[in-house]
This record gives sequence, structure tokens and C-alpha cells, in this order.
Amino acid sequence: MYWDWKFSNLVSLLFLGFALFLYFQFHTYPSPSSPLHIDNMAEDASPESIYDFSVKDIRGNDVSLSEYKGKVVLIVNVASKCGLTQSNYKELNVLYEKYKNQGFEILAFPCNQFGGQEPGTNEQIQEATCSMFKAEFPIFDKVEVNGKNAAPLYRFLKSEKGGYFGDAIKWNFTKFLVNKEGKVVERYAPTTSPLNIEKDIRDLLGSS
Repeated sequence: MYWDWKFSNLVSLLFLGFALFLYFQFHTYPSPSSPLHIDNMAEDASPESIYDFSVKDIRGNDVSLSEYKGKVVLIVNVASKCGLTQSNYKELNVLYEKYKNQGFEILAFPCNQFGGQEPGTNEQIQEATCSMFKAEFPIFDKVEVNGKNAAPLYRFLKSEKGGYFGDAIKWNFTKFLVNKEGKVVERYAPTTSPLNIEKDIRDLLGSS
């Protein structure tokens, strides 16, 4: 019995050794500089600024937010049928007209998650923002800002600046102010008047 047990263990060890030899002989690892390694690093890397994101504009075209490098950016989730719509669009237009030539940009993202107040198609939204609200700043593809289908950009914005009672966007016209390096510096409630944040915008425009 002892010799049978010893022989059985010896056979098992030889088989294991042979299996390990075959594994290391034929299994290849990507080098640190290989494309596979780089791709995996890119997937695992956390975004550092809004410049790491691409979004779609209202016509469905891809837009890299790196196009806005060096600008102060105000990102707003908008709706066409909200009680805050008229006043917000009016004041956003004032800010845009006043500072657009000084390196200021407004990025508007329609969202229908709050009271169903942005129900239209992209074409209908574009028509409303241009004809009814006279918006000249960029309008993007309709997105979700909360929940499992939230746009990656909005997940980043919320992680950078949480709100009261949790990070979730509470309503239409929540505003995120982004500096020239693409970092979120402030978050404003839906009821905050755009003109009330003019000083913050002006300070960032004047910073190096």
C-alpha cells in the first residue's frame, strides 16, 4: 500500500510538472508596451477631466469635449417644458452673448427624466431651442443623467461635485461649472439663476 501511494503521488507530480511546462511554453503574455496592454490600461483608467469624454451633438455627430480645452464651460441639463425653462434660457443667452468671445462655452444636454418635460425628438428640441428660446450655444443629444443608463459624462460630473442629499441630479437646469483645465469647480441647484453665477464665470475667465 505504501509503495502504491508513493507511486501514485509521483505520477501526479510528474503530470503536474508536465502541465506547467506546457502552460509556460505556449502561453504568451503581452509585453507592457503591447497594444493589448495599452488598451486595457485605457479601459481601466479613470477620467481626469471632461476632456476624456466624447458625446453626440443634437444631430448625432460625435464630439470630443477636448475641443473645449482652455475654455470655461457651463454644463446644463435642459428641458423645454419646465417652469424654469424661460428664465434659464433667457439668462444663459445673456451669459453666452457676453462671454463667448472671452473663452466661455455653454453645453446643454436635453433630458426627459424630470416630469417628462423634454419629450420631443432631437429635431423638435433643436427647433424649440433655436426658434422659441433663441439659444446659440451648443445643444447635444438627449441623455439620461441619473440611473443605470446615465451618460458617462454625467456620472463623472456627479462624482466630482455631489449635491445635497446625494449625488443624483434633482431637476432640470442643474449646472456644473468647469475650469480651463476641464475640472469641475462648482455645482449649482436648478433654482440658481444663471446670472447669479456670473461672478464665478468671470473669475475663472480671468484666471491663468
